[in-house]
This record gives sequence, structure tokens and C-alpha cells, in this order.
Amino acid sequence: MNSDKARSKLDTPPVVGVGASAGGLKALTSFFAAVHPASGSVYVVIQHLDPTHEAMLAELLQRVTPLPVVEAAESMTIAPDRVYVIPPNRDLWIDGDQLHIGEPTTARSFRLPIDLFFRSLADREDLAVAVILSGMGSDGTAGAREVKAAGGLVLVQEPTTAAYDSMPRSAIDAGVADLILPPAAMPEKIQAWLRRTPSSAPLLQPPVRTAIDDVVQLLRAQTGHDLSLYRATTIYRRIERRMGIHQLPTIEDYVVFLRGNRAEVELLFKEMLIGVTSFFRDPDAWAMLAGEVLPALVGRLPPGSTLRAWVAGCSTGEEAYSLAIAFAEEVAQSDLSCRLQLFATDLDPDAIDRARRGVFPANIAADVSAERLARFFVAEGSSYRIRKEIRDTVIFAPQSVTKDPPFTRLDLVCCRNLLIYLEPELQRRIIRLFHYSLNSGGFLFLGGAEAIASAMDLFTPLRGRAKLYRRRDVTTPKEPVSFTAAEDTPWDSPRATINLEGEVEKLLVRRYAPTVVLVSEGGDILYCSGQTGRYLEPAAGKANWNVVAMARAGLSTPLAQALHRVRSRRDTVTLKALRIATEVGERAVDVVLEPLDQPSALEGTVLIDFQEVESAPAPLAEGPAPTSSSDSLHLVRAHEEAEFLRNELQTMREDRQTAQEETMSSNEELQSINEELQSTNEELTTSREEMQSMNEELQMVNNELASKVDELSRASDDMHNLLESTDIATVFLDEELNVRSFTAQATDHVRLIPSDVGRPFSDITSTLVYPELIDDARAVLRTLVASEREVPTSDDQWFAVKIIPYRTVDNRIAGVVITFTEITADKRLRAELAAALAQLAARPPPSPDVRQGRPPGDEGSS
Repeated sequence: MNSDKARSKLDTPPVVGVGASAGGLKALTSFFAAVHPASGSVYVVIQHLDPTHEAMLAELLQRVTPLPVVEAAESMTIAPDRVYVIPPNRDLWIDGDQLHIGEPTTARSFRLPIDLFFRSLADREDLAVAVILSGMGSDGTAGAREVKAAGGLVLVQEPTTAAYDSMPRSAIDAGVADLILPPAAMPEKIQAWLRRTPSSAPLLQPPVRTAIDDVVQLLRAQTGHDLSLYRATTIYRRIERRMGIHQLPTIEDYVVFLRGNRAEVELLFKEMLIGVTSFFRDPDAWAMLAGEVLPALVGRLPPGSTLRAWVAGCSTGEEAYSLAIAFAEEVAQSDLSCRLQLFATDLDPDAIDRARRGVFPANIAADVSAERLARFFVAEGSSYRIRKEIRDTVIFAPQSVTKDPPFTRLDLVCCRNLLIYLEPELQRRIIRLFHYSLNSGGFLFLGGAEAIASAMDLFTPLRGRAKLYRRRDVTTPKEPVSFTAAEDTPWDSPRATINLEGEVEKLLVRRYAPTVVLVSEGGDILYCSGQTGRYLEPAAGKANWNVVAMARAGLSTPLAQALHRVRSRRDTVTLKALRIATEVGERAVDVVLEPLDQPSALEGTVLIDFQEVESAPAPLAEGPAPTSSSDSLHLVRAHEEAEFLRNELQTMREDRQTAQEETMSSNEELQSINEELQSTNEELTTSREEMQSMNEELQMVNNELASKVDELSRASDDMHNLLESTDIATVFLDEELNVRSFTAQATDHVRLIPSDVGRPFSDITSTLVYPELIDDARAVLRTLVASEREVPTSDDQWFAVKIIPYRTVDNRIAGVVITFTEITADKRLRAELAAALAQLAARPPPSPDVRQGRPPGDEGSS
């Protein structure tokens, strides 16, 4: 299959998508004027064209390039060395080797045709090239991110060469640009990228594996993050992209380049972390989350409680904010008073910084409905800022899900499109970590390409195609949860080889090994080997695994005596030619008892070796054989002595068994105490892990607060400098008309001191002759219409007093702002001007002769 895929890629021409907007014609002509006529690539131009005018873009581009330039049509098959131009008022995308056009489904102001085409272009993986040229807005950034994540190349116009730099800067700020160049320099770089020779060496070949291991070691040494359990194909694809950009023929050359270039290590690490995300990605899955999971979670929460969630691998925050928005909608719909505490983490600190700002380009309108945009976002120029009530529910922090302690007591874990980049071993570990983090009945939300087949004992899938799972309560998990990073793992472990030596030894033991029994010092059997049934048999009654009790007739007494000698002397004892009664006659056997001191695990045990002696078996007689009287007497005494010894041994054995039972009872008590101690230790370990998790949460909250404090400090400094630079006396009052703050210039006219903050402004004296000031401020609060008056002071100065409403970022009225601008000079100048005009008006008009230019009395001179 891999060869078929490779062959199909060889037959597929690379496609270069060129996106431009305002001022893009000059950039497009510069680009295509530099394109080689036999480059072998397909070029597709996507521009925001006026839908009311006839398109002339194809004609204009044809003047600067020898390549045929045509307007795209439905189901048009692409061909190399051709240029296809999007028609006016149409959307354009590519599927396989065909172009498709369609009617736009969004309003013109929200239309993002470049993003749409780039997203379809990403399916061509490393045969895709995205070019972003001059234009307004941020169209193309989201699509370029997907092209880059799929292994393609992204080129962005140098902003200083663009007539409008909004689109290029948006792509650069998002970190998706591979190369930043003037348009005329781009075609050469594109061809150099496409001419690169991807390594044909199989990924399992030792040189490639070794080079990948070297790259992983360099990344870990500089960044502190271990990527050894990331998929080898993912790492190799990112390495190949960087090799193509730097025109390095082999991975070994790239490793050498990497060792001498710390900046390249950082760039490669950024490549590994690039995340493709958007608001409410996979709408069907989000609809199921909002329709089934959130109602179930919110419905079981007590009033006033908090739902805890964790978004792992949050990238730039779109998914975390999507969850917060869905939660806010569910709470508003169910009319319940509960809160959300959402932890959002990612390995990339730059992505976390962008997520904390909560500012997104205008192209999110393609994924967020107009209703949600109006309700949860605030428009700021060409961007949208998430509203404060949503932002306050999310805590962002850098974290490695593979090595840092997880969050605990969670109701929902969202980890989408992260596991697909990891090896199965690490996937299993993270899934079990999520199970540990969730409360009973909690939910896990995964991406569409992810599954938990290896952990179905921990989660129950919900119905439908969405990857939503409910936590199962498992008493004893199959594998322990580990919070530490994975150790160095070789890319390929050699297949286990058969141990011939061990197998042969097992065979020899089964066939030729002697019959031995390992017993304790008390004679209790610990281990048997060989055909022990010839010498031992279970005794009648209660089961007794003592070797003396199980010994056959003729063996029990000598064996008991020998064990006693071994215990007392710690020497080897040999019993020769003992006659043992069996069902088929007597057997002669030598018994060797050897005390063991080595290894330490066998210290205090005795090894009993039964060695059968060659002797013809004697059949057992039904009665005693005839003997002489002396022999009979000797035999009777021997039997009596044996009976005495047997009784004595039996008593000793019973005493020993009693002592042994007492010891066993004590041992069981000690084991019980040990188990209790182990249980206590496990509880302490769990408490320690929870403390680690709580400490992680506190660190995140602390980082979040520190970030907010820094932002507030900067904003306060900016505001202070702004007010000082205007040199305008300003007083800020709250809704109750109490002093909130004031500038230094205000103290010249209003007798304010720092301790007056919080006091009613009506209690403050001033030099202004303005008794209606408080009434005017209340009127401004009531009507939201600004008030402006010219007011004198007691020392013959004049001020223009302006009162305006105080508006917060979320458009809430929180008081008034009063400014005092001195107009004394202006007022005096106007008074002098008015007096001059009045004096001029009071003069008598000139006589007619004067008006005609003749002196009086000169009538007759004519």
C-alpha cells in the first residue's frame, strides 16, 4: 500500500495556492513574472474579487507569464504549468485532481475563500504550497496552518513590500510562515523545495533511526522535552520539511546542521508542536457534547458548585474557549447556578501566551455563528476579543501531559488530535492518566481520528460517531499510573531469540534429574522435584505437608533423626540402604540430607536427596518369617524401642506443630499489620500525588494571576503616562459619584488628596463656581449624554468642565469622567473681542461724502 501511495504521489503534480486581497495585483504580477514556464507545478490564484464587475484578473496575469491562465470552472481537471483563477463571487476548492466551485454560503464581509482553498489543499500533504500575498484582514492564516501541519510549504510576502500588510503579518504572527520573501523571489524557492529528493531509505533502516534518535536527543538537551515516544513518521516528516527548506540532501547532513544551530533546534521543536485548531472543530461532535454530555454533567452538580474540566493540548485556545462557550450556553438554558473551572495546557509557551490574550482574527466568523460572535466576543478593529466572563473561566499554563502531574477531581477531559502523534505505548499511559484524573462518571472527549481500543476496560463509549467516553469505575487497574516522563526508548527492540541452552537444561531436568525435596528446618516441604511418590505419600486425616509425616514405612524414623542431627550440627547426614515398604515390595534407598546456606534465599533450608540402590525387591509376607528365639527377642525389643521412639517423636512433632501454628498465627498478624501499613502508605502516596496535582493547579493560577498583574501594570503605566501627557485635570467618579481616582492636575482646582479616594465628590471643596456639578453628573449617568459647561472660579479663572460616562471594556457604565480644561485666556480674548465689536458698533456711521471719498464742502468745485 505504501508503494502504491508513493507511486500515486509521483503521478500527482504539486499545487501552489496563491492567496491575495487588496493591493494584490502588483504582488501577483511580480510572482508570476518570475515563474519558470516548465516548472511542472499547478498554480491556483484565489483573490477577493468584486462580484459586481467582470473579472479581468486572468487577462492581466496572462500579460506577464507565458503559462496559460484560465478561469476555474466546476470539475475542471488540473494540469501542470497552468494558472487557474477563482471566478468572482464563488468559492473554490480542490479535490484530487479536480477543481470545484460553489455559491458562497456566508455574507461577503465574512467570506474567507483563501482559507477554504488552503484547507482543501492540505490533503496533498508535502505536494502542497501555500503563498500569502498582500491583503487586508487575516484570510489564509488558518488554512496555511493546516497546509503546514500536513507537511506542505508556506511562503508569506515580506510585509514591507506589500501594499497592505495585514494578511502577511497575520500569518507571520501566527507562526505558520516557513519563508518570508518578496513575491519575485518565491518561485525559485518553491521549485527548490519541490526538487528536493525525499529520503527513499525505509524508516526502520538503522542509519535513519540513529539520525532520528540524535535529533530527539538534541531537542531534549535544548528544550527539556522528550519526544522519543512521538511517532517516528511524524518526527521524520517534520525533519524532511526542514531539510527541504535548507536544501540538505540527507538526514545525516541535517543532524550536523542542527548541532551547530541552536535557532534551528527551536524552529524544529516549534514544527513538532504546530497545532491545527479552530472554534467548534468537528461540529457534529460538539453538538453531541452540548446535547448529551454537558446537560448530564451540569444536571448532577449541586447548586453553586463548580464543574472542573481540562483541555490538554489546547494550542492557541480555540478549543478551550469553545468548551467555555458551550458550558455558558448550557447553564443559561438550564437556569442553574454553577460555575466552570477550566484548565487549558499546552507544551508550547508561545501558543499559551496567544491563548491568554484571547484575541482572534476576523476569520473565526467562518467557524463561529453570528449569534455567538455577538454574545461572547467584542469586536476590536479587524479582530475579536473573547468576553471577560468567558476568559475568567479558563486558566492557561504550559504543561507536558507526559511528565507533569495531572489535574484531579475532574468532570471532563478534552484531548483532541494529540494522541495521533504519539506511539501506542504513550497513548495507553496518557489514557490511564486521564482515567485517574476523572471523577466517577466523568467524560473523555477525543478527536475524530483517535480511539482507546487498548483501554476499553476503563471507559465506555457513548453512542454515535463522536469520540466521547464515560469513565468506568475500576477497582484494580491493570497498569499503574505514572506521572514521570518516559525513559529513553529505542526505536526498534530486537525480537526475542530462543534460549537453546535454557530449553535443553529444562529437558535434562525433566528426564535425568534426581529425586529431591527441599524442606524447612522443621521438615515442612517447600519444593519437590522428581518422582517423590516412591518415598512420600500423604498421611491419612488432616493434610500435613511435613516430610516426616509423609514418609513411607521404614523411612519416617530415620528421616526424623537425621533432620534433628542436621538442625543441631548443620552437617550433611547420609542414610545408607534404608528399606522402604511399597505396594510392590521393598526398595533400598540412600538418603542424603544437606543443610543450605547459599544463596541467601535458601538459607536455613535442607535439601533431601533420595538415591535408589540397586537391590532385588523382596515380596512382602503376609505374616512374620520364622526366626530363632534369640532373634525373636531381639526383634521384640527392637519393636518396643521403635514404638517408644515413635511415640516420643510423635509428641515432639505435635509440640512442634503447635509452636509452628502459634508462629504462623503471629506471622499472619504481622502480615495483617504489614498490609495495613501498605494500605496507609498507598493512601499517603495518593495524597502526595493529589498534593502534586493541587500544587500544579496553584502554580497555574499563580502564573495566570502574574500574567494578569503584568498586563494591569502595563495598562496602568500606559494610562498614567497618557493622562500626564495630556496635561488635563481629570477626576474619575464611580456610579455613586464617589472619587475613584484623579490626576495631579486636578488638585490645582479641586482640593483632593490621596485619602479622598472613596469619598463622595460632593464633600470635596473646589474653587469652581459650579453648584450644579453633582446634578449634571447624575444626569449624565441617567441619560448617558455628555455635558459640557464653561465655569468660572473664585479667583477669576475660567474652565471648560466636561462630564462623560465611564464605560468598561465590556460596555458597562461604571461612573463618570470629569475633565477640567482651562480657558481663561480664551475667555478674556473673547471678552476683548466682544468689547471691540461693541465699541465699533457704537461709533456713528461716516457721512455720505466721506463714504464717497470727498471732503465736506467741496460740492461746488466741480
